[in-house]
Amino acid sequence: MKNSVLHVTDVHKSFGGLQALSDVDLNVEEGTTHAIIGPNGAGKSTLLNVCVGRLKPDHGHVVFNGEVLDEHTPDEINQLGVSRVFQTPEIFPDLTLLENVLIPAFASRDGSFSLRPFSKLRKETEIRDRAEQALADVGLAALKDREAAALSRGDKRRLELAMCLIQQPKLLLLDEPTAGMSRHDTNRTVDLLKTIKARGMTKVIIEHDMHVVFSLADKISVLAQGKIIASGTPDEIKGNPKVQEAYLGGAH
Repeated sequence: MKNSVLHVTDVHKSFGGLQALSDVDLNVEEGTTHAIIGPNGAGKSTLLNVCVGRLKPDHGHVVFNGEVLDEHTPDEINQLGVSRVFQTPEIFPDLTLLENVLIPAFASRDGSFSLRPFSKLRKETEIRDRAEQALADVGLAALKDREAAALSRGDKRRLELAMCLIQQPKLLLLDEPTAGMSRHDTNRTVDLLKTIKARGMTKVIIEHDMHVVFSLADKISVLAQGKIIASGTPDEIKGNPKVQEAYLGGAH
């Protein structure tokens, strides 16, 4: 059995009278891609927000590599090795692609996302070389001097992924990485994520596109009404009657 990287144990989270998460248990093994699927409003993004410290659980715990994350800030959790790609790309639109990647590169080293003078940043060739390599890894090297605002949605998602990869995370969380993409951009993103998977990086992915899920996932957990109703391999999930009823609509 592989080592566990992320443990979510008995997590509850409510907003007023709305119970967003209830009795959630999740175990993510090292080097795997673990997909979380479920209908809209199931609590998927809430679960990721709890994992990265944007929300505190009302009950239960999140443990990453033996470290209890419940009382850590998002910046502290990032420094521990957890990076997240958001549903809506969080980039600096007025900066170039290279500048966008340099910011988290220095944050990873210095523990702060402060905007330092880019004339000084560019003198530090080692980090600049790493930033250029991160852009090359996601297929954006030729656009490094272009302003990020001019990118297509698919390329903005790849830029945000490069901003995560430059930090060399131990765990990468991806919230709807192909949302709003054309089929061409979706296929390119799937190929990119397969390349990252081949390097052994542990990933948790939220995704509605079942083609993407079944192309990437080693294990799938299904959320419905804030509870995990099934977990298993892709084949096990495809054949699970509860999943077909709650999410897959009976289709394989």
